[in-house]
Amino acid sequence: MYYSFEPKDLTISQVHQFLLSGVAPRPIAFVSTISDNGVNNLAPFSFFNAFGANPPMVAFSAARRGTNGTLKDTYHNLKANGECVIHSVSHNILEQINLASCDYPADVDEFKKAGFTPMDSDLVKPKRIKESFFHMECKLFQMIELGEENGSGNLAICKVVKFHINEGIITDGKILPDSIDLVGRNGQEFYTRASGNSIFEVRKPGGIKGIGFDNMPAILLNSNVLTANNIAQLALVNSIPNYDYAFAVIKVVQTIEFSKEIFENKLRLNIYQEMAGMVKSILISNSEKNYVKNCIEQTIKSALSKNDVDFAWNFAIWAFEIK
Repeated sequence: MYYSFEPKDLTISQVHQFLLSGVAPRPIAFVSTISDNGVNNLAPFSFFNAFGANPPMVAFSAARRGTNGTLKDTYHNLKANGECVIHSVSHNILEQINLASCDYPADVDEFKKAGFTPMDSDLVKPKRIKESFFHMECKLFQMIELGEENGSGNLAICKVVKFHINEGIITDGKILPDSIDLVGRNGQEFYTRASGNSIFEVRKPGGIKGIGFDNMPAILLNSNVLTANNIAQLALVNSIPNYDYAFAVIKVVQTIEFSKEIFENKLRLNIYQEMAGMVKSILISNSEKNYVKNCIEQTIKSALSKNDVDFAWNFAIWAFEIK
């Protein structure tokens, strides 16, 4: 069952909130511009993303105000001088950015209002923000005006001419999520913090052409424990692993005396190899079949939660004798 609407039947506010809530979380562009009078302007925009690396292009929408259709200072400044600096939004400056989003008059320096330290840019006139970890000096490539009504977007496509990255967030030449600690925008007054327990990895297909759901063994496909995401993880292999190899791998897993309480504790901690050892003991003892099947599937699921697809497959093949 779905609620279905056409935009023409909704208010601008309703359309806006559906977009903000459904297209989320969105990265936030914190944009620095400068007026013809030399006044620094700052504004956050969450209709923002990157759209190519050669040349490096990013875009954000400096939309018209939903209440009266007027244009924002960022739009006017970009149209006037064609330059900006786009900063990433890390958790350490979120409240300052929220303060800078106030609708101040055009002659107010928002660096001062929000307590930011201005830094000279190298290739553009707008200032950089010292407190931000990631800066992109940009030249306006194209401004695409998407309408003239209240809430209409103005897509500012910008070419990045210089990056500035705080050395504290780079490890081995890479920016790690916990270091940059980015914040994304959701609907209403909600945000998402992209660090800590919120971060997880998804294995890329690379050169793999997955066997797909249609070639998965029925006993796994019909599991009451494995989710569709879990099945997709297992289906991302070129072929089902070799039966003899799987038996050899699981053979060396130490058999551990089974305890329901201990098994559930291992499950909570995702210690799947010890879970497998305990399952070996109850398979040997011919315990109740449905319970054993559940333990097998929980062990597979636990291995997949750690992205150990190889172990998950080998254990599944051994436990269910998939050939």
